[in-house]
Order: sequence, then structure tokens, then C-alpha cells
Amino acid sequence: MTVEQVESWSEGIAGLHARFARRFGRSEPRDRALDYMTGLLAPLEKKNGWTLAEQVGQLRPDGVQRLLNHSEWDEDAVRDDVRDFVMETIGTKDGVLVGDDTGFLKKGVKSAGVQRQYSGTAGRTENCQIGTFLAYASPKGRALIDRELYVPKSWTDDRDRCRAAGIDDTVPFATKIEHLKWMLQRAIDAAVPFAWVTADEAYGQVKHFRAWLEERRVAYVLATKVNDTVTTTDSRDARVDELIAALPKQAWKRLSAGAGAHGQRIYHWARVAIRPFWKDGYGHWVLARRSLADPTEISYYVCHGPVASLLKDLVKVAGARWQVEECFQTAKGECGLDHYQVRLYRAWYRHITLAMAVLAYLTAVRAAEAAKGAAEMTSTT
Repeated sequence: MTVEQVESWSEGIAGLHARFARRFGRSEPRDRALDYMTGLLAPLEKKNGWTLAEQVGQLRPDGVQRLLNHSEWDEDAVRDDVRDFVMETIGTKDGVLVGDDTGFLKKGVKSAGVQRQYSGTAGRTENCQIGTFLAYASPKGRALIDRELYVPKSWTDDRDRCRAAGIDDTVPFATKIEHLKWMLQRAIDAAVPFAWVTADEAYGQVKHFRAWLEERRVAYVLATKVNDTVTTTDSRDARVDELIAALPKQAWKRLSAGAGAHGQRIYHWARVAIRPFWKDGYGHWVLARRSLADPTEISYYVCHGPVASLLKDLVKVAGARWQVEECFQTAKGECGLDHYQVRLYRAWYRHITLAMAVLAYLTAVRAAEAAKGAAEMTSTT
């Protein structure tokens, strides 16, 4: 991102900031939030308190720290305003909600929720915090619309430690599955337009989560492990890999799961109806993705959706899951999502929310530019 782009976009981001200006109790934190968002857009190697303060002409990071730690403002209301902005700019009825978590490497033991735990970001066990996120993906773009900080039992079992990090006694231990349920329920209650939910196998293999979605008539394509079992028509439990292995050769179709960094993501795909009777117009399938280069490399999905859903529809949703990874990459690389230096629980939410707002703004700009380019191309043909 060039300096010229930042200067231009910082003017535009004031419009997004104005949407949630009422969420701040006083003018000082309100103005500081706009400075903070502008700083997150800047081409800085590190976007922490010191560098963001310097970017807006402050000698010390005191104002930035006060904004995140002590100022009076409602970060959850800002989150909702950001979500509404995303819906206005890229929302479509065929949108996909994508759940996933990401790690934030940390030093020390005082940052809220930090401990040695597995981080998919690092690919190993590290001292880190884990955030659970909900992304929204549509043909117009993708952005993060909700977030929760994972607070392990090692913390919730030690309330003195929690209080020192600003974690209220009312904050319970909650799994990442419960986080995703909370975020999906908020999206449903807010009438977010979407057609499907997708997530990786850490979420997809949890049967009570699948049942929770079905109770709400939410269609899903969820990755799962090779030895997961599903209930078939004759009320027996069958392994997903065995159901797929029984399919004839012609059941496999060569399809793209969408464009990636290196072109179309093309695989062989197949599905099998696991309960070929329909309830309220919805049915269930097992979906499989097979590598073109190595036919023994197969990934599995459990699916629930409208009876009219085609194989290509399920493939499209499965492919949409990668868009949350692209959200993380952009948010960390361009919006400072992982550059924070805060310890308090509420400060984490505040930084993450403002970084999500910046990502939403960039998403809107890119969607507008894409629409303009498409219109210009149409007018010349």
C-alpha cells in the first residue's frame, strides 16, 4: 500500500468512523479512534502504541493506550456497526458465513487468555492467545464481522488472575465451538443475509454443533475427519470414508472450488446422500474432495442443505472456507490485527474491532473498484 493510497483512503475511512461515532462517550476517544484506524492503514512495519502515536503526531502512546484500556466506548456496538457496513457493501443473499480461529503469539503470562497452546497460525504449540472469528464471504468480497477471545480453563479456574487481566467474574469458560455458536446466533438475530455456513474439521466433526445448526435450519458444508460417522437411512452409523469409497468411479467430477493465489482450485469431487429422505425441504450428504495429483489424498465434509442443492453448490461453499484465511492474511498484513501490545481483556476486543473496521473499509473500497471496473468493461464492449 502506497503513502498516496493511505492519504486518500484515510479521508474515506472517516465516513465509516462517523457511522459509529455515537458509540463513544466523549470527543477525545472518538477522535482518537479515527486516528487509530488511520494509523492501522499506514505502511508501518509495526503498528503498536508507539508507532501509531507517532503516525498521528503524538510524542507518547498514552492516548492510544487510554483509548484501548480505559476510555468510555462500546466496542460491541461498534462491532455491530462494522457488520452492518459489511452487509451494505458486500452483502448478498447467497453469502457464506465462515468460522475459524487464529493465534496471536505473545511473550509472558499476563495477557488475557495467554498460555502455551496449539496455534494453527504457527503450526505448533506456542505461547499465544487464540481468537475465534466469523467471516462473511460473498461474490463481492470478504471481511471479518465478529470475534471472541478464547479464555482457557487455566484462566477461568483462577479468578484472581482473571481480574488482574480485566476478565470479569461473569465471563465463563467457553469452547471455540460455543464462541462460534454465539457469533452465528448474533448474525442470525441481526438478519445477516447468508445461505450457508462452513468451517474446518475442528468445528465440523462436533456433532452437537451440526445439530445446533440443523435446529435453526441453517445450511452447512463442514469439513470433518476421515473416521467421522454419520447416521444413515437404516439408522446405522457409517464412516464417511467408507460411504465415499463405495461410490462408483463415475461419481467423481472435476470441479473448481474457486480461484486461489495460483489460479483455480481444481479437484475431483463426489457426494453421497446419507439420508435420502428430506425433512422440511432439507437433506444430508457426505462430500469428498480428492487431489488430482494423488488420488489417495481425500478430504471429507458433512453437508446439510436445501434438497435442490447440486454438487457444484456444495463445492462452492466448501471452497469459500479458504476466504477466512485470506481475511486473516489481509487483516494481519495490512490492518495490524496481530500487532497489538495490550494485556487487558477488553483492550483486546477494542483493538481487534478497530482492525476489523479497517479491513471492512478496505473490502468496501476494493468491491467498489471491482464494480467500477466491470461497468467500464461492459461499456466498452
